[in-house]
Amino acid sequence: MSSSRRIRTARPLSRAAAVAGLATVALLGVATAASAHVTVNPRTAEQGTYTKVAFRVPNERDDAGTTKLRVDLPLDHPVASVSVRPLPGWTAKVEKKKLPTPVKVGDSELTEAVATITWSGGRIDPGQFQEFDVSMGPLPTDTDRMMFKAQQTYSGGEVVRWDQDPAGGQEPEHPAPVLTLTPKGAPATQPAAAKGPTVMAHDSETASDGTARLLGGAGLALGLIGLALGGFGLSRGRSRS
Repeated sequence: MSSSRRIRTARPLSRAAAVAGLATVALLGVATAASAHVTVNPRTAEQGTYTKVAFRVPNERDDAGTTKLRVDLPLDHPVASVSVRPLPGWTAKVEKKKLPTPVKVGDSELTEAVATITWSGGRIDPGQFQEFDVSMGPLPTDTDRMMFKAQQTYSGGEVVRWDQDPAGGQEPEHPAPVLTLTPKGAPATQPAAAKGPTVMAHDSETASDGTARLLGGAGLALGLIGLALGGFGLSRGRSRS
């Protein structure tokens, strides 16, 4: 093959590789950003029971650290007992509020309940995440979910509010963490696809919520690579003719 033929065939290959590489980076970046939400784990629990949940907080910024997290507990479905696991470097502040209407919990009447938990004093650096553990119960029996509105504060002063209801339709930009409540004895599965991915609620859920989305983005990127190489093959065939 002549040197001119080599040059003509090498250029389409380099273009295809460049296009495919850029597509891969772009798609993986989108998948990673889309998965970086504040979530509650596990995603399901039985009504009327005590459970431990972890509020998982990833840092979405490259130039700032997360320095504070506030979580609001739903007072329309209050919980009588709430306790926080100590986390080295962080201070937890628990605030209670008087309920508009007393709520019957077992044999007692609940007149106030924990309304907010605020963690501060620590730092989640770029590329890292942290989990904040809370034990609570008994969980409400008159609703099928609890939505925890959250506020994530960065070292630069930015506050991101995770307070949008993710129920039904397309996932909002800043969905609030939601704990799905199932009747006692019911299979502990995730809600329907409209409310999030279906995952069994057990300890293995500590895997990143963004893994599936990341793999999906990688699959799309590989598809684009295939198209780019196909175009190269066609261009090479034309140059030979």
